[in-house]
Amino acid sequence: MKRIVVKVGSNVLTRKDGKLDMTRVSALVDQIAALRKSGIEVILVSSGAMASGRGELKVDHDLDSVEQRQLFSALGQAKLIGLYYDLFREYGMHVGQVLTMKENFEPGEQYENQKACMTVMLENDVIPIVNENDTVSVTELMFTDNDELSGLIARMMQADTLILLSNIDGIYTGNPDEPDSELITRVAPGTDLSQYIQPEKSAFGRGGMHSKYTTASRIQQAGIRVIIANGERDDILIRLVERPAETPHTDFLV
Repeated sequence: MKRIVVKVGSNVLTRKDGKLDMTRVSALVDQIAALRKSGIEVILVSSGAMASGRGELKVDHDLDSVEQRQLFSALGQAKLIGLYYDLFREYGMHVGQVLTMKENFEPGEQYENQKACMTVMLENDVIPIVNENDTVSVTELMFTDNDELSGLIARMMQADTLILLSNIDGIYTGNPDEPDSELITRVAPGTDLSQYIQPEKSAFGRGGMHSKYTTASRIQQAGIRVIIANGERDDILIRLVERPAETPHTDFLV
């Protein structure tokens, strides 16, 4: 791996009460810093803005779903990027925020500007932290979820590997809680796993395993390796790089 995109979802970054898990965020930063020091370029696609902003403001009047998303995202994104800034600064590393929308991935000037921005960031040892601009993207212009966004980023930036961090180890042959279900560890190009994918979405995010599978299949076809792994496991990113054979995950090979 020389350049990777790491997508971390809301279910990994939040506690059971829906608020941001500071310990988990700190552990993620520790691992990315270690990867950077080993020479691997990392682009982080991070959810968590809504969770970060949810507990910051007590609202004494009703908000519809769009207003709530805009308010908590605007508040939470500032807090989230500030947290990443402080944690990476402990390692002497710089981060930059990239807020994007689906229309920015249409061919044209916006696409090229976005690509050029992240390229110059990487060339100057700045870690791009990407999220959807939820203050503006509120209707049909929204990404399906950050799985889709991370796949588009991986393809745009010609990453070697896309790592999708979930709250389970990967794709199973059945319900992961059932003892006879087995983790599917290697997925050859063209393999259809749709029979194993459940449509349920995650508790705090917009995605789920169906979204991750769809993204993984599409990006695998573009020649980019995709890994689905459990972001709640200790040092999961380091283990995937150093000891992949010993680390539970689903690997979409190219």
